[in-house]
Amino acid sequence: MWESQLPLLVVLLVLGTTAKVITVRSGGEPGALSRLGPAVLVPGRLRVPALLVCAAGELVLATGLLVTDHAIFRWATVAFFAMSTYVLLELRRRRPDAGCGCFGEVSSAPVGLRSIGRTVLLTGMAGVSVLAPVPGWVAVSHPSWLTAAGLALLLGLSPEIDELIERARFRAPCERRRGPSESATLARLRSSGAWRAHRDGLTSPEPYDSWRELCWRFFAFQNQDHDDVVFAVYLSGRRPAVRMAVVGSEGSESLTEYTPVSA
Repeated sequence: MWESQLPLLVVLLVLGTTAKVITVRSGGEPGALSRLGPAVLVPGRLRVPALLVCAAGELVLATGLLVTDHAIFRWATVAFFAMSTYVLLELRRRRPDAGCGCFGEVSSAPVGLRSIGRTVLLTGMAGVSVLAPVPGWVAVSHPSWLTAAGLALLLGLSPEIDELIERARFRAPCERRRGPSESATLARLRSSGAWRAHRDGLTSPEPYDSWRELCWRFFAFQNQDHDDVVFAVYLSGRRPAVRMAVVGSEGSESLTEYTPVSA
């Protein structure tokens, strides 16, 4: 029972290692590393080393979980996923446009509740595995229904599934896709909590300007105080993230608020 989640932990750690190495070797899309955690939290020259260090750490943990039952690898895995949860919370607060980078460039969607929920779940799985009396290879060779249940939960909490489906359909990353029409994106905005929270303060329900940057479409409005209210809608996924910023009319000071929808 206690070892039932070890196969999932080993596989996810190996996938994370592989995806990060591929992202670094391929170079990714232009500016990709500046939009992926943990690289986004460090200076530019350290972004590649940060991803590689993270990948190496995941590989060491996966190997330790697989070949031994030593407690140091079990507790280190708990600490790794707990730290990952903290990093995602920081990304959501400091860089709401950035992806978690958990699986390289495919994890480029803005951090949402699903990504955070997944690391919380993985922390719990790693905690349960501390009590496992056998090494991971034994659990891998004898998976149980609890392993399948854990897999189903992880798939449901993985926004990368949506991105992989989109890439399979369009054969191109988000930045290069045509994307939904402006009217369809505006409809997505108007169904979001960010819009409902701020629409009454706008002078008009129609934007006075709209433009696209990479995977985001921006809509600009004015509020009753003559400040600019800018909404940003992510162009990928079934439940796209929505962000909102209020910019003072004088431009000397700005107040920014981010209102995410689970991505």
